[in-house]
This record gives sequence, C-alpha cells and structure tokens, in this order.
Amino acid sequence: MKKIAKIIKNLVISIGKLVDTKIINPITKLILTITSKFEKSGKKFENWLSKANTLLYISLFLAIVIFIAIDRKVVTFFENSAEVLKSQPVNVIYNEEAYVIEGLPETVDITLIGSKTNLFIAKQSPSYDIRIDLTGLKPGTHKVNIKYSQVLTDLEYMVNPSVATVIIYDKVSKSSSLAVDVLNQDKLDEKLVIEEVKLDTDKVVIKGAEYQLDRVANVKALVDINNLVTQEVGTHILKDIPLMAYDQKGNVVDIEIVPSEITAEIVITSPSKEIPIKVIPIGNVAFGKAISSIEASSSKVTVYGLEDVLSKLNYIPLEIDVTNLKADKQWKLELTKPVGVKSMSVNNITVMIKLDVVTDRDIKNVKIERRNLNDNYTVSAVSQDDIAVSVNIKGVESVIRDIKAEDIVAYVDLKGLGEGTHEVEVMVAGTDPRIEYLSKTKKITLRIVKK
Repeated sequence: MKKIAKIIKNLVISIGKLVDTKIINPITKLILTITSKFEKSGKKFENWLSKANTLLYISLFLAIVIFIAIDRKVVTFFENSAEVLKSQPVNVIYNEEAYVIEGLPETVDITLIGSKTNLFIAKQSPSYDIRIDLTGLKPGTHKVNIKYSQVLTDLEYMVNPSVATVIIYDKVSKSSSLAVDVLNQDKLDEKLVIEEVKLDTDKVVIKGAEYQLDRVANVKALVDINNLVTQEVGTHILKDIPLMAYDQKGNVVDIEIVPSEITAEIVITSPSKEIPIKVIPIGNVAFGKAISSIEASSSKVTVYGLEDVLSKLNYIPLEIDVTNLKADKQWKLELTKPVGVKSMSVNNITVMIKLDVVTDRDIKNVKIERRNLNDNYTVSAVSQDDIAVSVNIKGVESVIRDIKAEDIVAYVDLKGLGEGTHEVEVMVAGTDPRIEYLSKTKKITLRIVKK
C-alpha cells in the first residue's frame, strides 16, 4: 500500500507540473494579452491574477479535477493480473567439451503475476535469462531447477516446467570415414551426369556419448544439386556442405561432427552415344503375305546416361505386333527408355510396314554354334548331320533372294548340361526382321566330355 500511495503522490505532482506548464502558463499569458487591451477595466483582475497564491490555488484545483476525472482508469494500472510468456528458450551452462547432456528442455513457459504496469514493462524487455546451471555436476542422472532472472523484482513468476531431469555423459570422440550422398539428382538436367564428387577431406571426427557413437554406421556429406549455381558441363565448387551421421537403418544420429561442414568439387559430364533404332515385328502376318519394307521416321537416336550403361547398349528395340496383318499400316509409337538412360534425342517415331506376296527358299549348310557350355567341358557332334542344318526362309522375293548362309545364325544352348550325350533343340535367327527363319532340323545330338 505504501508503494501504491507513493506512486499516486508522484503521479499527482507530475500532473500538477504538467498542468502548470501546459495549461496555467498559456492561459495566464492569454489573459494578460487580453487585459492589456483593456487596461482600465481589467486592472483589478490583473492584480488579483498576478498574486502567487492565486496561481497556486488554480493549479492545485485543476490537478485535483484532472486526477478525479482519470481516477477510474488509473486504478486499473495497479490491479494484479497474469501474463504467460510461451516457449522461452533455456540457456544451459555446462562444459560442452567434456560432457553430453540429455533431457534438457529447449523451451519453457513463464507465468508472470503482478500489476499491469509492471507486466507491460516486463514484456518489453529485450530478453529473459532462463537458465539451467550444471556447473560442477558429474556424469549421471540429476534433477536440476530451471531459474528465471526477473526483469522487475515486484513481479511473481512461475516456470513450467520448473525442474528438469537430465543425464550427463562423458563426451568421447573417434575418427570416421566420410561418404557422399547426392540429393535431388532428379533436378539435374537429363543430359548431364555427375561423374565425380571430390571432398576436401575423407575423414571426420565424431563426438558424443559412447553409446551414440556405437550407433553410427556412416557419416555422409549431403551434396544438394539445388545448390549448384549453374547446371553445365565442367567442375563446380560447393561450399558449406552439411554432414550427417546415420545408423544402420538410415536414422539420423544426433552427434557432433568436426568439421560440421566441408567443401566439395563436383565434376559434371554429358556422356552420349548414337545407336540405331531396331524395329522388331512380333507375330506372323496374314497367310500368303510377308513384310516387304519397314520404314521409320528416325533410324538412329542419341542416348544420354552413365558411361557403363551406354557401353552395353547396341540399339533401341521397338517391338510392333503384326499378327494377322493383311495390308500396309502406319504406327505412331513411343520409344521405351532403357534402364540407366536419362535422356534420348528421339522419343517418338512413325513406322510404316508394307506387305507383299510371300515366297520362300532353303539355305543349306548353316553352321551350328554351341553356346553357354561350362568351361570344364568340351563338346562334339555325334554325326555330320549334327554340325550344320538347312534353314528355310520366308519373305518377299526382293528381300530373300540375296540371303546367304553367312547371314543366318543357327545355335544350341548348352547351359546347365553336364557330361554325356544330349539331344538339344536348334534355334535360328537372322539380322533382317522382315524374314521368317525356320530350321529344317529341329534337334541334333551332341556329346559332352570333361576336359
């Protein structure tokens, strides 16, 4: 109550000074100005107004009137109220080089109780000192108080939570190899490939509680394609690449990594290869017909991808079902992108297949190849008839007339066969998809022996 009375007294004095400065003096000057024009009639009034006691009584009277007028509003400033400061950060004091702490709350709520004036002042404070002091505590489990340094001593406060249960571990460290994880590769231009990522270090130091370090399966540098300034062939430097530690299941392990960021040199290339588009008819056309020509809007395509993928590609297959086809026909088809190929110069083509009258002829003495024989064995033909076969070919006369035995491949698949005599099926194939190939000898007999 004494404090409230003192505040009211100071407030009244301040209001009196304010009234004297802003109201009485200007009014007095105004009256003197007016009365100066009426010297005779206003001389008595001027003498009365010029007395010191008169001005003092007027000031006191006006101060009391103003105080009474605002009294109801002033009182509200001194009524007790409460204010909750949500999610206030906690400052923890401990030796970060020696220990790892678990169980620390990141934020707390502070409830302040007091007058609205003090609450207002407290809320305008630039910062609040909320701290947990672990100085002197050894490894183990501890219950510690969360302390709040008040801005104003007249306020009561409550911290929620007010106590934290923390576990203190000794901090240990060990060396770890560093791997690379390239993020957002799908955002890279389809014609480009990341050929190499060179880190400025391949070793880092990981720090934390011993049980945490035991969980670490790998530490990765997270190279993000979105951070490249430009996407073009050449060498690019990326700085401040973050590092993350993971366990065997790919979960992040929260430990300290030194350094926490590194620099990487990224080499971008654009490997490509031009290969043919091979149209492959599937099925047999109508009886008495054969394919006379296959015309495609594009015969070649440039493919982009990894070098090891491109080296294994010889052509892009395009299968077309011609079963029971009776007349010429045109297709508009989409090329299927092989696995590992990122981009192709041609994605859609138009194919025209024309038909004509079928004819056939036999090609004799087509040598038989032996494929997929185990290296521990050798194979030989049981008779001369098992060395070569005759192949019947069907197609348009203009297509098949120049076909020779060298243009046809006859072979047997010996995969999985062991020592002994075996009867195996003969298969034939050719390079021209317009022709139908059929071996006149269905099976041959071979003898397999150990080397």
